[in-house]
Amino acid sequence: MPRPPARAEPRRIRVVTDAAGGGPADAVRVELVSGNRLTALGALSAGCRFFAGYPITPSSEIYQTMMEELPRRGGLALAAPDEISALAGCVGASLAGYKAMTATSGPGWCLMVETVQYAVMTETPLVVAVVQRLGPSTGGATQGAQGDVLLTEFCTSGGYTIPVFAPSNGVECHQLARRAFEWSERLRTPVVLLSDKEVGMTLEGVDLGALPNGSAPVADRRPVPSSAVRFAPYFRPCPEEPPDFAPVGGDVRVVATGSAHDYEGRLRKNSPEVIDVLAGLQHKIDAHAEELALVRSDLQEGARTLVVSYGVSARAALQACRSARARGARVSFLQLLTLFPVARGAIAAALGDCERVVVVEENLTGLYAGVLAPHLGGRPLVRVNALGSMIPPSRIEAALEEAA
Repeated sequence: MPRPPARAEPRRIRVVTDAAGGGPADAVRVELVSGNRLTALGALSAGCRFFAGYPITPSSEIYQTMMEELPRRGGLALAAPDEISALAGCVGASLAGYKAMTATSGPGWCLMVETVQYAVMTETPLVVAVVQRLGPSTGGATQGAQGDVLLTEFCTSGGYTIPVFAPSNGVECHQLARRAFEWSERLRTPVVLLSDKEVGMTLEGVDLGALPNGSAPVADRRPVPSSAVRFAPYFRPCPEEPPDFAPVGGDVRVVATGSAHDYEGRLRKNSPEVIDVLAGLQHKIDAHAEELALVRSDLQEGARTLVVSYGVSARAALQACRSARARGARVSFLQLLTLFPVARGAIAAALGDCERVVVVEENLTGLYAGVLAPHLGGRPLVRVNALGSMIPPSRIEAALEEAA
C-alpha cells in the first residue's frame, strides 16, 4: 500500500487582541488547517471509534489524520487494502455497535457502491467522506470538480435517498461531519459528506478552540430493543423511524442480510413485510427531510434573481452577489449545505418574488441545477458551470448582468 506523506507540523498564526481597558488580552492561537483535517477532527468529536480507508487524492489527509489521531483516543484505524474492504470494515464495525467512517474520492466511491447499498438495506449507520476530483474514471487526481453530485446520491437500485451534506470551507467540514454522524445514527443510514478538492486541501486560519473538541461527542441515538418482547431486527415501531438497534454479537439474534427480507431478516419474496421494510427505508428519510435541510442564506428584499450554489463554488457566488448589489442589482443568495434530501422549504422561502434562478457549480452541464429545476415554479434557470477550473466571481457577475 502506498504510504501517505508525513504531515507537516501545523502552521499557526498568533492573533493578539486588545481588551476594552486597553491592555493586551489573552493570545488566541489560530491554526492553518485544511478542510480534510477538519473533517477528521469533526468525526472524532462526534464519537467516531472506527475508521478504515485506502489513501486516494484528494482525500488522503482524512485517512492520515484518522490514522494518527483515532488510536490516541481509544479507537481503531485500519489501513485497508482497497476501498471495497474499507467500507466493508466500516459496515462490520457499525453493526458491532461502533460509530464508523471512511473517506475516498470518486473512483473509490464507485468501488464502494455495492457495499453502500448493503448498508442501506441493512440499515447500518456510517459516514462516507467523498472529496471530489475531476472525472470520469480516475480522471485528474489533483484537479478539482463538483461532478460526483449525482453519482453519490443516485447509486442505489430503487432510488433511495442517501443524505448528502456539502461544506464550502473547513469549519463547515467540521460542523457537517458532526451532523453527518448525528443523522446517520438517528436514522440508521449511510450519510455522505461531499466536499471537493479545493475545500478539502485548502489551508485556512481556524480557531480550533472554538470547535467542539470531543469532550461532549454527539450522543448515541441507537434505540435499544426491549427485553420484554421478541426482537425483530427490521421491525419499526412507526414508518417514520428506523428499527431498534442491537449489535451483532450481543444478547439477541441479529440478521444482517442484503437480500429482500421480512421483519426478522428472513428472505422472502414480495410479502407484505418485505414491502413494508423496503418502503420504510425511504419513509424514514422523507419524514425528517426538513430537519435534514441545512442552508445559509443572504436574502435581499425585493430581489429579482436568486443565486444558488454549494461547496467551493458558493464562496465565489456569494462574493459575486455582494458585488452585484454594490452596483444596484437586487440579488438574493442561497448556499445549500444539504444537497439531499432537497431543501424544498428553504428553496421556496428564498425564491420569494424572484423572477429567475442562477445555479453555480463546477461541472460541465449543471448537475444539481437539473435536480433543482422541478422546485423552481417554472422560473427561468441560468446555469453557470466550469470544467477543470474554479468559477471566478467575475463570470457569475457577468451571468447576472445577462440574466437581468
